[in-house]
Amino acid sequence: MHPEQKYILWASNLASFLTAFMTSAVNLALPKIAESFQLGATTLGWIVTVYLLVTAVSLLPAGKLADLLGRRRVFIVGILIQLLGTLFAGFAFSGIALIFFRAIQGVGGAMIFATSVALLTEVFPPNRRGEVLGINTAAIYLGLSLGPALGGILVQGFGWRSIFFLSLVPGLVSIFLLQRSSPKSLDPSLSKLGPSNGGLSQIDIKGMGLYTSSILALTLGLTHVITLWGTILFLLGCLLLYGFFRAEKRQEAPLLEIRLFYSNRVFTFSNLAALINYASTYAVAYLLSLYLQYLKGFPPRKAGLVLIMQPFLQALCTPFAGKASDRIRPGILASLGMGLTVVGLILCVWLDSNTSILWVLGSLSLLGLGFGLFSSPNSNAIMGSVDRKDYSVASATLATMRLLGQMLSMGITLMVFFHLLGDSPITPEVYPQFLRGLRVLFGVFSVLNLLGMFASLARGR
Repeated sequence: MHPEQKYILWASNLASFLTAFMTSAVNLALPKIAESFQLGATTLGWIVTVYLLVTAVSLLPAGKLADLLGRRRVFIVGILIQLLGTLFAGFAFSGIALIFFRAIQGVGGAMIFATSVALLTEVFPPNRRGEVLGINTAAIYLGLSLGPALGGILVQGFGWRSIFFLSLVPGLVSIFLLQRSSPKSLDPSLSKLGPSNGGLSQIDIKGMGLYTSSILALTLGLTHVITLWGTILFLLGCLLLYGFFRAEKRQEAPLLEIRLFYSNRVFTFSNLAALINYASTYAVAYLLSLYLQYLKGFPPRKAGLVLIMQPFLQALCTPFAGKASDRIRPGILASLGMGLTVVGLILCVWLDSNTSILWVLGSLSLLGLGFGLFSSPNSNAIMGSVDRKDYSVASATLATMRLLGQMLSMGITLMVFFHLLGDSPITPEVYPQFLRGLRVLFGVFSVLNLLGMFASLARGR
């Protein structure tokens, strides 16, 4: 591994760690943020949801820009935008301001997601890619694992703003490494991007507009679907999404390669399984963080130590599951993982203020093992179902399914809490409604994941 490769690997790992750490650490800070700004349950949920929403909306356009402008260039800009949003979030003066700065973080996060793995693939030879991508995945899981534990310690000892300020460090180091040593030849010359050779004219503006507006309408509509305007927005989002798929099918340089969904059964059902799995599991950490700190009365540090169980077992299980999927049919392992996840979600349906912490740890263990068994084999099934020329398209599609699933998970959560709590703060007076919402959500997620298991089995091989 020559120095240029080492610096790019470290820069990519630090950026991946940063995005994962922020995702999991912010969940621990939510009760303190709610206390600081007197936020209700619905507004509090948007602190998490807006990051996912903006990232999901920006991911495909960011990937397209990276192909045209250069992956290294877009990667650096993405880290800078992420750092800007993180710094301002640490100084946020209101809940609305914090939500806005989290949206800025989402734009940067999308640019990082769209380029970090592609950069590694570009600078490492095929016989080293599996190794470095495994290291990069480990960095993501390290961020997810440290988020609850370190985040809880920071919130309890130094306040919730310290999470944002500490997160500046890996981003700054990542930029320093890239600027110091990465070859600028990775980026095309901006002077060669004119309309005469395709250049920026290749950007699918119509597709971007339809995709962005459909995701925004679907998310806002789902959150308030019990109201008339929410229902109208949701239906409008469905129509716009249908229009996006129709337009992309006819586009010569599409934002999303639709042809793979029509012609490849394994690709279609594997991506559907990924979408459903993330939709039914992403909000679990958010919900259990609130449950442990409100209903169980745990301080942030103790709640974080409980929540670390799931990502720890994910990180432990994933490498073995990925290796096993080279010998055992990936669909079988992925479906088994979803089955364990269903059991873990069902256990959470019976949570109340008197539930033993061992019950919670048991549920988190099943969820961690289930997701660990699902993730690598499902990715292996997707990448193994396409030709080499479609690797980038398949990778970007999987990342989009992941983010859309995460956003859908938080959208369902906000919808239930809006129906039961409105935008009331989570106080002892509304704990019964909060607990009812918790049980409804885990029930919905259990059924959703069960359906996803059938989608996983339906892939055929």
